Amino acid sequence: MTSFKRGDVVIVDLGMAQKVRPCVVVSISRPDQQRNMSVVVPMTTEIRGGECEVSFPKPAWLQSESVVNVLGVAGVDNAKMVRRIAPFPEANLHEIIRKLARILGLEFTPRG
Repeated sequence: MTSFKRGDVVIVDLGMAQKVRPCVVVSISRPDQQRNMSVVVPMTTEIRGGECEVSFPKPAWLQSESVVNVLGVAGVDNAKMVRRIAPFPEANLHEIIRKLARILGLEFTPRG
């Protein structure tokens, strides 16, 4: 099983419609003890400039400039996590969490 934590970029098999793609883990470890699942947001090269996209500096392991599509938030079985790639930049992770909080109508106060 792939080892990962919140803020990691992992390759996830999102099924036939969304394919295998890098995603950022946004949930805490084991959010539900009865289910082996995590919450992720996908990366995409379809940059539209929307308010639910989070830009980040292109790392060497990505072929093309990409953004995180916060509206693509999904719960996935941890068995679908193919491998961990790298940690996501912390400042950009906070932006993902802020945007998730906004679209879900929650309040977010960063720690530290």
